[in-house]
Parts: sequence; structure tokens; C-alpha cells
Amino acid sequence: MGIDKKDKFIKTPDFPGGVKGIQQFIKENLRYPKVAFDNKLEATVHVKYVINSKGDVIEAKCVGSAGHGFDEEALRVVKLLKYSSANNRHLRVTFNKKIDIHFRLPRHEDVIEPSVSDN
Repeated sequence: MGIDKKDKFIKTPDFPGGVKGIQQFIKENLRYPKVAFDNKLEATVHVKYVINSKGDVIEAKCVGSAGHGFDEEALRVVKLLKYSSANNRHLRVTFNKKIDIHFRLPRHEDVIEPSVSDN
């Protein structure tokens, strides 16, 4: 029998809309790096980030480097994420998360739609 989320001792911050909410946020805010677009490059950027007790991303770094402006853009967007605050009995708890941001070139007349997995 699983533990209900409200019964956990440490509550984790949630992004409004969950994984789909993160995907939509990134889709709306991600800009394809010009150098990469001009050279028809695609990449997946792995980002580890830390969320404070207020739900703000306070630290983010890329694991490995994709170069060509991908890393900088992925970090910029991740730092914009705003999670719900987690009230943990007045303790200041930070949370570590990781996310993969996929930069894919548009196919013909398709719009650039990055796919995101929240780990």
C-alpha cells in the first residue's frame, strides 16, 4: 500500500500542471539558439537544478555540454521555472531535480516543439 502524498513527512514542491505544465512552459519560453538553427543542429541538454522552499530555482547546471548556445538557453529557461512552495514544518528544505530538454529542428512547416522529461 502506497503512502499518500499528503502523509509524507517532507513535502516536495510541485510545478502547476505537473509534467505537462513544465512541457507547456518550456514550449512557450524556449528559443532555438540562432547558431544552432543556422547550422541545422539538434541536441538534448541535461540540466540538474535546485529548488528552494519557496519554489524558486536557485541553482542550475548542465551535465555535459552540447555547445552552440543550447546549454545557455536551457539554463535560462530552467531558471524561469516557478514551483509551488513546500511548507515543511517551518524547515527550509531544498530539492534537487533534473530535466532533459530536447532541441529539435522543425520539420517542414512544423513549429519548434521541444520535448521535456522531468526526472
